Amino acid sequence: MSQPVTTLFVDVGGVLLTNGWDRAARKRAAEHFGLDHQEMDERHHLTFDTYEVGKLSLDGYLGRVVFYRERCFTLSEFRAFMFAQSKAFPEMLGLLRRVRERHHLKVVVVSNEGRELNDYRVRTFGLGSLVDCFVSSSYVHFRKPDEDIYRVALDIAQARPSQVAYIDDREMFVEVARGLGIAGVVHQDAPTTRGWLAGLGITDE
Repeated sequence: MSQPVTTLFVDVGGVLLTNGWDRAARKRAAEHFGLDHQEMDERHHLTFDTYEVGKLSLDGYLGRVVFYRERCFTLSEFRAFMFAQSKAFPEMLGLLRRVRERHHLKVVVVSNEGRELNDYRVRTFGLGSLVDCFVSSSYVHFRKPDEDIYRVALDIAQARPSQVAYIDDREMFVEVARGLGIAGVVHQDAPTTRGWLAGLGITDE
């Protein structure tokens, strides 16, 4: 690193929390509500990108994927099940809090999340107390791996690429950020990421 790290870019799903609405969660929902998982998944892939970039509401997404026909359960019941799939990774949340406070880092979430799911996760898990700003796909209308979402995050953070360390669980997303000069790690677990940060001089003790 040519300059000290002043800013952390952090993904949410797979890093700080479980993924919000991944294949496993959709399969659980299909089983719970008696849906055809394959049909639901096919419809999901046709329209989920539109939801994640903020061009479709959650109710609109569910209308296309689940409620395009009459169901014996309500939209509210399905939304509640969907939100309940999110769980915290306490070790990573604790690590982020400690390094942020110790090194006075600016923390920017760079994530692909639909607005309602993103808002629920921020509120429920208190991410606002750990993060300075959220560059979420549904807010800025770009999705990773589009380079523009990283450029927007750099502009908002007022940071140079060489001042940023980036944590994400998707290798391609890290590769794209590295192409812009941002140092990144593919998150596997808290101890490994902790060691990588320590190598940059960012320790939590």
